[in-house]
Amino acid sequence: MLSRTADHLFWMSRYTERAENTARMLDVNYQTSLLPQSAAVAQVGWEGLLTISELLPAYRAKYGEAITPRNVLDFMVRDENNPSSIVSCLKAARENARAVRGALTTELWEMQNQTWLELNRALQGKAFERDPGQFFEWVKFRSHLSRGVAIGTMLQDEAFHFYRMGTFLERSDNTARLLDVKFHAVHSDFFGAASELDQEYDFYHWSAILRSVSGFEVYRKVYRDVITPERVAELLILRADMPRSLAASLNEVVNNLSVVANDHSGETLRRAGKLKAELQYGRIDEILATGLHAYLTQFLDRVNELGWRISQDFLVPAG
Repeated sequence: MLSRTADHLFWMSRYTERAENTARMLDVNYQTSLLPQSAAVAQVGWEGLLTISELLPAYRAKYGEAITPRNVLDFMVRDENNPSSIVSCLKAARENARAVRGALTTELWEMQNQTWLELNRALQGKAFERDPGQFFEWVKFRSHLSRGVAIGTMLQDEAFHFYRMGTFLERSDNTARLLDVKFHAVHSDFFGAASELDQEYDFYHWSAILRSVSGFEVYRKVYRDVITPERVAELLILRADMPRSLAASLNEVVNNLSVVANDHSGETLRRAGKLKAELQYGRIDEILATGLHAYLTQFLDRVNELGWRISQDFLVPAG
């Protein structure tokens, strides 16, 4: 398989997944902002969202120090100069799909192309301004549809495995960033006693985190108890049966990487397998004891290195 084709498929799926992740975070922040809360708390939420994507400096360069919901939404949805905005991600996904039109099924190409056309109509017709929540649901639905069409129509050859690898590498990166930033946004010390007001705030905070990864109902089904930070972390890091967890994402990355492995990718596969094993046999009390922030920072470094190694092994043309 040509490395250029693999590269386009890999990044098509990453950009589609990134658009969905951005929509999820924006939707949760938008819904949370409608709850009674102080301006300072609301500001922390919107600032945290920009921090997750490492876009705070770029935002301030354009809008200044003041962080307002309207500006953040505009920056993260329709700003084509922001490479992580929804419009930029879906445009890049469509361009990558067009470049390898022959490697895609007709259904998958038409789905990607239609998503781009409908996005432009929605933004020009002010559908986003009228109901941001409905718009974010549409973005998530189109991402779900993309994955479903790929699984249901693509031959499960190398092209399919690079498509899947990109999806889950991007998902693991996003879930780790979300956990890292959101855990630091909690005001009360969740290992100590908290006031009734703090406990109420924490409930909505952890619920928002779970909803951003479609994990609220999953949490209730798995733990059947009140929401606690330790269990939220366990669910989103170590539970392999939680679709958006770090463990589930790394399982998929390793499975697809194993299929396309070649003579040059042995070290990449070893590192991916080691990271998967650490998640498979890890314990949340050990992770929290050593520091969640340090753990997630190291995880992000290793995932980014994994993405770089995959590019070197498969996606960059030789010479």
